[in-house]
Amino acid sequence: MTQEPIFEESSGNVYADLDLEDAEELFTRGKIGIQVLRLLKKRNLKQREIGQILGIPQPEVCHLMKGEFQRFSEGKLLIFLKRLDIELILHLRHKHGENQSHETVISLQVGEHNKTNLCKEK
Repeated sequence: MTQEPIFEESSGNVYADLDLEDAEELFTRGKIGIQVLRLLKKRNLKQREIGQILGIPQPEVCHLMKGEFQRFSEGKLLIFLKRLDIELILHLRHKHGENQSHETVISLQVGEHNKTNLCKEK
């Protein structure tokens, strides 16, 4: 007699499905980290070059390239994106759609002397 495999529908966050305490943070790090990794692979750089661009030592580059994003804070991963010449735009609004008329948009970009520029409020 064969047993039917048991399947469970995912919530979309594998860390939440595993009931990890910091599931949202891990999921966010993963999403940001994948973008960093995608950009680095597209450039076909050596680990030494990646370390110079991102400002991290080679062992940390190795962890990053292996997808070990839990080793980096969300802030650090966002800094990596900025160092890869990616403009970051944050949309701040209520989580559950309350008061949609009030939204703040912040553009974070590396300008002269690595200053962060802020944009508009809606």
